Amino acid sequence: MSKCTWRVALRGVWIAGLACLAAVAGAQERPAAPTPPARPGLTPKQIDELSHRHPGYWGALAPQNLSKPRPKPPFDLTGTWFVDLRRAFADFRFGPPYPEFYEAGKQALKEAAEAQAAGKRYRDSIGQCYPAGMPMIMTRVWPIAMVQLPTVIYMMFGFTNSLRIIYLDGRQHTDPDIVVPTYNGESIGHWEDDTLVVHTKYFETNEHWIDSGIPISDQFEIVERIRMLDGGKTLEIEYIMTDPKNWKGEWRSTKRWLRMDESDISEVECLPNLNRNLPSTAEGSAEVDRRASESK
Repeated sequence: MSKCTWRVALRGVWIAGLACLAAVAGAQERPAAPTPPARPGLTPKQIDELSHRHPGYWGALAPQNLSKPRPKPPFDLTGTWFVDLRRAFADFRFGPPYPEFYEAGKQALKEAAEAQAAGKRYRDSIGQCYPAGMPMIMTRVWPIAMVQLPTVIYMMFGFTNSLRIIYLDGRQHTDPDIVVPTYNGESIGHWEDDTLVVHTKYFETNEHWIDSGIPISDQFEIVERIRMLDGGKTLEIEYIMTDPKNWKGEWRSTKRWLRMDESDISEVECLPNLNRNLPSTAEGSAEVDRRASESK
């Protein structure tokens, strides 16, 4: 190796050494990232509150509740069902006939008819991803999966995967001072001979309609009388609906569902950006009109 090459090599080692020392010094001078303060664990009271614990009675799926001795139910509606529309597609609606509506209901029928005549959507909340709510969720043109246990019935709807729960374990309705209203309400059921009677109340009223925009109030309640027919192939439900703020007396309607043993429920989400492309929604219809206007 020549003297020149040796000097270059030594210079390279010297420069590399200085770079390493500078890196070490820089690392020592930089302050360490602050350690976030340790977050304390939840207290038993916080866990009870966040898990919605209700002291005094077991949850529907608690082994202590499921194992309680109970009479055998007259039928088991576990399975997949589809609303019977063989007579007419309009059978998914709950009227006519209608009860004697007060002002809000009369106005809704009038405005809905005017909108239909003009080819417009009326109170298209479902098209904007609001829940259909009871009773309309029961007759959306999608299958319904039902699972019956001794203490509870779970209904999972193909339409937006809405969930409905009917408690059968003898509990009472929640205290109205603490209940949280929901679109499908709080349902409590009991057996009367061969009929399951379900009383549902505590409904969320915001953007919650029946048929073509008929409103409900905070006094809206439903009693369902559920029977199994045709050797378990047909489910029949009589609806008895009351709302003293919106109509007089009872609004009655009877529906049937067909057992669909070759159907399942899949995951479904309601997405506003996709609904804008569906002509059946208010936004989608407006978009079709806008594009037609631009093309002229």
